[in-house]
Amino acid sequence: MKWIQSIFWIFLTLCCTNVWSQYQFSGYVDQQNKDTNVYLSLIEDYRKMSGTYQEQIIQKVYPDSTGYFVFTENNLPAKNRIYRIHTDNCSEEEATIHFNGICLNSQEILFIAKNDDKISLPFTKEEEAFCEIISTNERSNTFLKVDSLIENMRYAFSSYRSEANRKVNSIKWFKTLQDFGEQQEEPLTELYIYSFLSNKSNNLYTYYLQDLKQNTYYDKLLERLQEQYPNSPYTKQYETELAADKFSISIKKENTSYWTWIITFFLIISITLNILLFRKLKTKNNAGNPLEEKLTQQEKKILDLILQNKTNKEIASLLFLSVSTIKTHINNLYKKVEVDNREELKALYKNK
Repeated sequence: MKWIQSIFWIFLTLCCTNVWSQYQFSGYVDQQNKDTNVYLSLIEDYRKMSGTYQEQIIQKVYPDSTGYFVFTENNLPAKNRIYRIHTDNCSEEEATIHFNGICLNSQEILFIAKNDDKISLPFTKEEEAFCEIISTNERSNTFLKVDSLIENMRYAFSSYRSEANRKVNSIKWFKTLQDFGEQQEEPLTELYIYSFLSNKSNNLYTYYLQDLKQNTYYDKLLERLQEQYPNSPYTKQYETELAADKFSISIKKENTSYWTWIITFFLIISITLNILLFRKLKTKNNAGNPLEEKLTQQEKKILDLILQNKTNKEIASLLFLSVSTIKTHINNLYKKVEVDNREELKALYKNK
């Protein structure tokens, strides 16, 4: 009878472990954020990985006096998904700013996880938060590895700013990033890379379209997504975008088509009108502001991106600079136009 009881308890333990399996995502925030909420978001639109969107948030917690926080539940998908843990020191009254990812002192980390994963986000040796992932899921930290490769790529591009250098490095780094993503055997990591390379606001977008014409990698990625994540939002979104980009390329090839000429004609008119309107608005905004004449060309670029509601991270990506360099430029910008923060800067140009 004892051996029957033993088998029964083993069976019961296995069943309960499976039924009650739950995730646990824990970590620490730094001192300036320990008195604010920490948010866990489920990201199923890979074009919304940067910044924070209210509709993505699935849980929030408040860290203890040491800055420690933990998310634990049993309500996540059983297969890998993309998640973000985010905190900032924006007040509740600044909810609109907060949920558009504009808060200057925000911190976030992206990772891959599933419902039964145990993930820890410890401080690094340099006492930095959200820079290291310890996980039972070996795919969780692949985004951090991709970010490291992208930083190396930006350094290679900035070493010499010429068209020849850009072309050579584009060929090299597209292949480097795509090969790395494929080696991870996790299509979500490849989507993270794809979202960066194919971003229309990215300087690499033109080369992405050229690469799409001749590289079968993108079709193979779709096959991998359909195999591992059939009917998921990621797969449907990628399939739609890929078809749209291929159609865009085909339209450019068929320039003898009557309808192509008509579409091109109206596109040119639309773009021309938008450029004229933009220049008019820009002239109006800049009129009567002698302080702006003190700005360098780099600071003027950063000013325009700030007025477009770009975050520091997005500005750094667009200009191929580090976030710390961007912050230095912004501080110099504030001094020259005589404001103390981003809100005052936007208000200054909004009133012109």
